[in-house]
Amino acid sequence: MAGGIREHGGEDMAENHEINVTPFIDVMLVLLIIFMVAAPLATVDIKVDLPASTAKPAPRTDEPLYLTVKQDLTLNLGNDPVGREQLASRLSQVTGGNTDRRIFLRADKSVDYGQFMEVMNLLRDSGYLKIALVGLETLPKAPQAASAAPQGATP
Repeated sequence: MAGGIREHGGEDMAENHEINVTPFIDVMLVLLIIFMVAAPLATVDIKVDLPASTAKPAPRTDEPLYLTVKQDLTLNLGNDPVGREQLASRLSQVTGGNTDRRIFLRADKSVDYGQFMEVMNLLRDSGYLKIALVGLETLPKAPQAASAAPQGATP
């Protein structure tokens, strides 16, 4: 124990060889709270209503680069808004000129197909040919039975 009653009367106190772990636990709890607060801030937080797909998801890279087409047809590279005329220079700046980097393109489902293709053409004209389309995952619907009995029929 940290303290105790001395049974021997004298000036010399016995040495304490126990480690006090209370400050260590306090520091660990503070670090845990910091990481719990900071983790949600590290994700992309742009509201987009994505269409669904039944395809199997592809493996993700370490640091995906998202290009988002929002409902009002504005573009966001990661979390930052970018104009269509600055898209090529911003992509070159973010990727370090590496045109082999995969760009994850996501668009609101209300975006017109022609507008979506314009953005894909901007990427292609900038030299970025590896484009991955992003959508929500859904379970495939079960096929309906073709030989269903009529509603009024009795067995």
